[in-house]
Amino acid sequence: MRNEMMHRPVLKDEILDLVRNRQRQMDGLLGEIQQQAYTDDVPIIPNETATFLRFFLKQIQAKKVLEIGTAIGFSASLMAQAMGENGHVTTIDRFDVMIRKAKLTFEKMGLTEQITLIEGDAKEVLPTLEDTYDFIFMDSAKSKYIEFLPECLRLLKVNGVIMIDDVFQAGTVMHDVKEVPKSQRTIYRKLNSLYDAVLAHPDLTVTILPLGDGVLMISKDVENIEI
Repeated sequence: MRNEMMHRPVLKDEILDLVRNRQRQMDGLLGEIQQQAYTDDVPIIPNETATFLRFFLKQIQAKKVLEIGTAIGFSASLMAQAMGENGHVTTIDRFDVMIRKAKLTFEKMGLTEQITLIEGDAKEVLPTLEDTYDFIFMDSAKSKYIEFLPECLRLLKVNGVIMIDDVFQAGTVMHDVKEVPKSQRTIYRKLNSLYDAVLAHPDLTVTILPLGDGVLMISKDVENIEI
């Protein structure tokens, strides 16, 4: 199903062309998966977000990553590659079709030892996890981000980073709710609840980046945080 929000960029066309198309696309097998996803209109992260994600993981020298929302396994594969052989990605998804496609992706990429795919609803899976992570990437149902956040903060190491994708809702997130289509109002309210929870929180360092449909970056400054 076509995700209309993916095709309503917030940035001007010429800036979008610079960050999305003039930056190098992924190469090798990962590039083939990326291009096939574009052809099939599969909602993977756009190239500017993928480029940033690869760059950022290398800079923070992450070794343990948690992902919520595997889809076809593109971003998990990208992160595993960026970290190298000593890095590990744990990724969660509940959709059978995506799980099958992701497993094929990991096999094709030769990354089955570096990526653990947990099948299930993140709401149920997250409380069972006991490891700590350097980086957590949320790219799933936007209305669930605020629900997942407390557990993600529990699992994140101090000074670790949570990256939350698609937080602009095609630029409508700051509109008056009456201007938002009724079908999108739950997401609208949940995303604004997320902003309310983190932007002024005294124990979080937060920034917003205009990548794709918006990226929210959250760094945890102390061990125990209440949201």
